[in-house]
Amino acid sequence: MHRIRFPDPRLADPDGLVAIGGDYRPETLIAAYAQGIFPWPCGDLSHAWFSPDPRFVLLPEELRVSRSLRKTLRRAPYRITFDHAFEEVIHACATSPRPDHQGTWIHPDLIEGFVALHRSGVAHSVEAWHGSELAGGLYGIALGAAFAGESMFFRQPDASKAAFVHLVEHLRDWSFHFVDCQVPTEHLERFGATEWPRDRFLDALSKALEIPTRLGPWHDENRAQQE
Repeated sequence: MHRIRFPDPRLADPDGLVAIGGDYRPETLIAAYAQGIFPWPCGDLSHAWFSPDPRFVLLPEELRVSRSLRKTLRRAPYRITFDHAFEEVIHACATSPRPDHQGTWIHPDLIEGFVALHRSGVAHSVEAWHGSELAGGLYGIALGAAFAGESMFFRQPDASKAAFVHLVEHLRDWSFHFVDCQVPTEHLERFGATEWPRDRFLDALSKALEIPTRLGPWHDENRAQQE
């Protein structure tokens, strides 16, 4: 099988841009993430690939949950599931308004690639339900002992936060090395994510990929039950 190669991410430009072009086939996406590169279409660059320096990373054992969010989680307002509605989650992420962005970077062909990855057991979603309604969620890719978070959305207060906390707690229990949050946000900083030099991230990724990937749906990993 032909090995897909990207330019060395250490040679990215100051904005972290590694390459332009290619496609979003599952094998291309896996090759990119395995090299510390992720797709981030922007403006007229529909196939732009990035590896920023620094990288924003969360260690599962260093997850911080605020007192107010812990209080919310104890009330269990949402039922949390894994891999029950991947396509609904990714489409919701693509269409949710972003106060600091115009439009969305989650293009239809990128959605198609991620859906194929989900069907192959590599991409996963976490859903927060209020009754039968999807209140929030997130999705990402698991390779080895690394989880790359891609996007999240919410329709009700703290729904995506609840999904994220349950995900990270599971990743901690499964001995995942880190969550790749990609670029800094105040939202994820509150959960304990910090900036790493790109070299440190790439070295950690290499070690994480020595662990076999946890393939397949995570349907049986439900934890929170709505009263």
